[in-house]
Amino acid sequence: MRRAVGQLVGVGSLDRERLEIDPAIGLVLERILALLVELAVAINNHVLESVLGEVPQKSADSFGEAEKAGMIDAELATALVPPEGPHNVLLQLYMDTEPEEVAAVVSAATSGYEEYVQQVTRWIEANASA
Repeated sequence: MRRAVGQLVGVGSLDRERLEIDPAIGLVLERILALLVELAVAINNHVLESVLGEVPQKSADSFGEAEKAGMIDAELATALVPPEGPHNVLLQLYMDTEPEEVAAVVSAATSGYEEYVQQVTRWIEANASA
């Protein structure tokens, strides 16, 4: 997960010109964002099954349940499940309709997943002896 977040950090400028010159960057970013969601949901579900004995039916619900289990805070749980849809889906939509919004989506996802890694790491360290 750290590697994927690092790839987002290192992507550079995502203005309209860059997206027009290098249309493949949108595909790469969408895949990284989808991978991050998949990894986070897998982590959440593993912990939730171990701690709570259950796994949510919907992937997005795993973030709220991870907050209930104390793994991440409520603000982060909300940030990682935007009401408009997952970051990778938003990126796909904005690539076609509002390319000037792509950088904001990537920035929000990057900071959210950086924080996710930190909070989950702290939770694991605090619960390692349990």
